Amino acid sequence: MIASFILIVIGFIAHFGYDNNLLFNITFITASVIGLIPIALQAYQALRVKVISIDLLVTIAVLGAFIIREFEESAIVTFLFLFGAYLEQRTLMKTRSAIKALTDMAPESALKLMADGQFVDVEVDDVDVDDTLLVKTGFKIPVDGEVLSGMAYINEASITGESVAVKKIKGSKVFAGTIIDNGTIQLKAQKVGEDTTFGKIIELVEQAQDSKSAAEKFIDNFATWYTPFVLVLAFIVGILTKDVPLAITILVLGCPGALVIGVPVANVAGIGNGARHGVLLKGSEVINDLSRTDTVVFDKTGTLTTGHPVVRKTYYFENDESQINSYIYSVEKESGHPLAKAIIEYIKPVNTYEVTNTNVVQGGGISAMIASKHMLIGNPHLMQTHGVLIPETILSFVQELEVTGHAIVLTAINKKVVSLMGIRDDIRQDIKTDLQKLRTMGIKNLIVLSGDNQGSVDVIAKELGLTKALGNMLPEDKAAYIKKLQDKGHIVTFVGDGINDSPSLALADVGIAMGGGTDVAIETSDVILMNDRLNKLPHAIGLAKKTKTKMLQNIFIAVGVVVVLLTSLIFGEWLNMRIGMLVHEASILVVIFNAMLLLRFNV
Repeated sequence: MIASFILIVIGFIAHFGYDNNLLFNITFITASVIGLIPIALQAYQALRVKVISIDLLVTIAVLGAFIIREFEESAIVTFLFLFGAYLEQRTLMKTRSAIKALTDMAPESALKLMADGQFVDVEVDDVDVDDTLLVKTGFKIPVDGEVLSGMAYINEASITGESVAVKKIKGSKVFAGTIIDNGTIQLKAQKVGEDTTFGKIIELVEQAQDSKSAAEKFIDNFATWYTPFVLVLAFIVGILTKDVPLAITILVLGCPGALVIGVPVANVAGIGNGARHGVLLKGSEVINDLSRTDTVVFDKTGTLTTGHPVVRKTYYFENDESQINSYIYSVEKESGHPLAKAIIEYIKPVNTYEVTNTNVVQGGGISAMIASKHMLIGNPHLMQTHGVLIPETILSFVQELEVTGHAIVLTAINKKVVSLMGIRDDIRQDIKTDLQKLRTMGIKNLIVLSGDNQGSVDVIAKELGLTKALGNMLPEDKAAYIKKLQDKGHIVTFVGDGINDSPSLALADVGIAMGGGTDVAIETSDVILMNDRLNKLPHAIGLAKKTKTKMLQNIFIAVGVVVVLLTSLIFGEWLNMRIGMLVHEASILVVIFNAMLLLRFNV
């Protein structure tokens, strides 16, 4: 491209400055040949796989210009075409900057504890699972792991998109690629290399940016038919008018360059913007579905609430409270449910017992055997399904707790209710603002589905002004309700924590997982909010809508320019190949600039 430009400049100087037509022709012929070689090679490669590409149009047009000895036209056309291809390449590189920014953050070394008790600087590829590592202030965490000792404030922007430092102490999880702002920690490596959350994020963004939306697939198919159409049109016009230059000009100006570049650049820019803001969009199809969403369905615990419930009320119906607590603690240690964690934090057991025959009932609770005693710990539905009778006196306590928004956890030993706990989870901070933003974006229905009792769900829904609230729902009930909404014509986005809502995440038109980068969230969802908070949900939906708008705008601009150029060329007198090519390349610049505005998008 540079060589072609220099030769064109020399040719114009020779022609207008020194009236040297020989040098003028030599430079423009050379510039044409230099410019045509890469274009013709691309056309040949496409023909080998039976594709009639845009490069073929330009190749034929340039050869035609040679035949009619329009060397100036052929040189300028090849230069402008190469310049347009260069701009496309640069723009795609810029819009893929999210990938480069992520890979640049990837740690390259680590301080590893060796057999002699010394920490030695090694390549990150030499770190294995269960190795002990030391990380100091200003350094990157090299792997996913758990803090063994020390305390530090860590910037997790590479994972969550949030630059506010997070305090990490013994037992805290840390992620590769995050940076210690202040402090020193020792950690145990749990995931290394491509298995880290950071590695998976890079892989996901790469896959997403390489994926094609329905609009891109349509344009690919359109170009397959459009290119032969332009060839036939140029041939017919040439035969009817006997005007070869006109036919050649039709070939050049008929190239839909802006159409081919406009949509993929918008897609890549949108996905790149999301990655930089802690929103991972798994492909171009997701953008289309998310932009059309009219109904958002939420899980309650860990999504609308903080996911850190606390035991607020306790009732015991047997005298030996410490014994009951020891039984409950021993069983709940077998569960990873947030309510189980709340109970474990609340109870201080005197003794613990061996637990056998553990069975976790999704949406219900847990059953197990301790010292020949059958334990049931869970909600009233679990008790009913196992034939446990709940006395009226206990039901009155249950109803009182439900009305005030508590989740109910009953404990039965050998089918006799011995305790009741009321557990509440705080609503996430600033969530009302986030939900209001969704309403302004045209989201008509905001629904919460929860396995908790109807009373606690109603309290949340009333406080947040949700459209509908349904409690006592098992995972399969949630999935069935989503299917019901879809059958009514709604485009449904489901937002959950990625732990026990995989059926709903998979069934919804768009599944959005909040989980701070958990494996389950990454695997099952279409979109991941890496900061584990809802404040990125309006950004995700707004970005999808904006990206789709940019795609449509770029298609309109590209098609409009080609139609105007061809119409003016056939029916007007002002347009020639050079002017048309300038307008053509200007349209490519316009759609590129329009798409790149997405990089600055923020809600």
